Amino acid sequence: MPELPEVETTRRGLEPHLAGRHIEAVTVRDPRLRWPVREDLPEFLAGRLIKSVARRAKYLLLLLDRGDRVLIHLGMSGSLRLDDPASPFRKHDHVEWLLDSGQALRLHDPRRFGAVLTDRVDTPHVRLAALGPEPLDPAFDGDYLAERLAGRRVAIKQAVMNAAIVVGVGNIYASEALFIAGIHPQRPAGSLDHEECAALAAAIRQVLEAAIAQGGTTLRDFLSPSGDPGYFRQTLNVYERTGEPCRRCGTPVERLVIGQRSTWFCPNCQPKDG
Repeated sequence: MPELPEVETTRRGLEPHLAGRHIEAVTVRDPRLRWPVREDLPEFLAGRLIKSVARRAKYLLLLLDRGDRVLIHLGMSGSLRLDDPASPFRKHDHVEWLLDSGQALRLHDPRRFGAVLTDRVDTPHVRLAALGPEPLDPAFDGDYLAERLAGRRVAIKQAVMNAAIVVGVGNIYASEALFIAGIHPQRPAGSLDHEECAALAAAIRQVLEAAIAQGGTTLRDFLSPSGDPGYFRQTLNVYERTGEPCRRCGTPVERLVIGQRSTWFCPNCQPKDG
């Protein structure tokens, strides 16, 4: 699944080509995404100016004139690609935006778990309303994390993957951040002291910034808008490295399941008793 670094990589790749461009036409080849594409989307978007491209959590936001926005979610296996409008559609190209630059932006989504939604900047979509802070925002720090985790008995791995607490920390980056911070993924969230919360907030920021700098983590389907894979996987410390030596101490990496998600950790660098 494309996570925050992959979506941010997509945003950075697309913005120079989309900002300041007008949408000449929209083609919806299959509206049956996770939530149905609105029937009048082509009419709603025809002639509109894309002012900028932003991101909130894993949603790409096309900010339009007159205060409207398009929200695009890539789902489990979606991608956005700039293409020649004369080139044939691929089987799972579901939505196309034809730009006045002569390029076409195409949403490719084999599993159709993605979404194309619209809202107003002054009245955010319900999917955005309950989201926690961005992990790269200065407001996300040890003080905030300590306050939100206080009294919680859920495993810290599940807590940091809760988008109501902080957005965009998916399975890969939660495992990696906990390793960097030296925190066992099964620790009750409320058991972390303030120093550990500060270390974890810093580790989350560190791992996400590193992943963005390397273009994300290619697992199966993710490619940037230019068609390039992400290279962060080559530097992963624990994720999907069961039995391999810890890059820090040499102890074999172990795997367990938390909240129905596979989790990797080093039992030496991340002691369960803290």
